[in-house]
Amino acid sequence: MSQYDDRTALLVVDMQNDFADPDGSLSVAGGMDVVAVANDQAAAARAAGAAVVYTQDWHPPDTPHFAKDGGTWPVHCVRDTWGASLVAGLDVPAAALVVRKGTGGEDGYSGFTVRDPQTETESPTELAQLLRDGHVERVVIVGLATDYCVKETALDAVRLGFATTVLQAGVRAVNLEPGDGERALEAMAAAGVTIG
Repeated sequence: MSQYDDRTALLVVDMQNDFADPDGSLSVAGGMDVVAVANDQAAAARAAGAAVVYTQDWHPPDTPHFAKDGGTWPVHCVRDTWGASLVAGLDVPAAALVVRKGTGGEDGYSGFTVRDPQTETESPTELAQLLRDGHVERVVIVGLATDYCVKETALDAVRLGFATTVLQAGVRAVNLEPGDGERALEAMAAAGVTIG
């Protein structure tokens, strides 16, 4: 359990059907196990006056991010589809803060930045400003997947000056190559992320 206060934010990364649900196009093994952890952490955060922010991949139907258009990944999290929706059972209040990424066809691995898949140009999302406006100094991260969006969000958070914790019980890895999840945790720790 992490300690929350009004200078801390919980970031719930990409808990969407295409990643978490077994029927999703990029389903992560054990992804549904993260729902209960995310809900417990969100309840603790809200009780302590901490912000809770959800990130969502929100791609157009055609983007160089997808393999069919020359990218890496199968089609996933296309805006306004079941796959892009936050997974059933995740406790998301009506007025929840949600940061959508990849909306213009960019790679949206981090909650903080998106990258043009052709020019590699990075642009910020609204997440950092939203946290700074709330006087947030620390972030706690749960969600999917350890070796992609969680890792990139955590590395960006450290780079932007936030004290950053990733809760190991609240993340799961894609593991395209065996051990990717462990290597991602090691890379995060080496960059200054606390693995909780």
